[in-house]
Amino acid sequence: MAQHYDTIILGAGPGGMTAATYASRANLSVLMIDRGIYGGQMNNTAEVENYPGFSSILGPDLAENMYKSSTQFGAEYAFGTVLHVEAQEDGSWHVVTDMDEYTSNTVIVATGSDYKKLAVPGEDTYAGRGVSYCAVCDGAFFRNQHVIVVGGGDSAVEEATYLAGLAEKVTVFHRRDKLRAQQILQDRAFANDKIEFVWNTEVEEILGDDKKVTGVRVRNNVTGEVYNVDAAGVFIYVGVLPVSQVVDGLGITNEQGWIETNERMETARPGMFALGDVRDKELRQITTAVGDAAIAGQNVFSYNEEFKLKQQKVTES
Repeated sequence: MAQHYDTIILGAGPGGMTAATYASRANLSVLMIDRGIYGGQMNNTAEVENYPGFSSILGPDLAENMYKSSTQFGAEYAFGTVLHVEAQEDGSWHVVTDMDEYTSNTVIVATGSDYKKLAVPGEDTYAGRGVSYCAVCDGAFFRNQHVIVVGGGDSAVEEATYLAGLAEKVTVFHRRDKLRAQQILQDRAFANDKIEFVWNTEVEEILGDDKKVTGVRVRNNVTGEVYNVDAAGVFIYVGVLPVSQVVDGLGITNEQGWIETNERMETARPGMFALGDVRDKELRQITTAVGDAAIAGQNVFSYNEEFKLKQQKVTES
């Protein structure tokens, strides 16, 4: 028989781990499931400078600290890709992964978001061969070389600054005439003489030979000029998409795939909660995921209390 838990958390990023802390501390049996190592995108972040209590901390170190906290009250962790989530007749949930299957009284969806692609020729061809979405992971491969960053938000500017410590030169292509990143990040990047910004310009194709990236073809969206730029690597930061496919068909997402919740982190399905970057929300940060998780963890406890009471009444009758 499938092992049963009071709550199963899909995802072990900062939100999932915080929810596990709150739920297990309330004496609920908790299982976190993730397809990779705990921490999520924190593991791809060089430095976290806006998390309370730390002037600066490495992303993987923060992930490790959170994991220790999340499991100290008995929450369990399991590897696995979630394949199917289904509501059962008694109101509980059936969760199937590629490794095992489980049941639970409640489910918390904390699957986060993933990097959006440019969807241009060469992007898939050279993925892992010069095209990257993680400077921390791959930046060291491009020491003393010219690399390109595509995007104008926080991630693009932060990673450009990180890459400037490794590469000979970093060119940032942004389709608009100003950045969307926080001002402190902009100031830092503008002050770095190894970073060049090219405005109103979009990457139309990623170029390469039979082995690796050799450059990009870009177009100025004001003048229409098209030209090639040589580079050894292309780092893409043009937004994120929700990782919500596992709950498709449950009626809890909007047209873009983001999960909609109320302020209690409850979805439209009783017993299913959602938090963090997979939610339809304005700001996606570690701090906002943790805040969502505290609320979800508390309300999962309340829901479990009511659920168990109803189950007991059914049994007694």
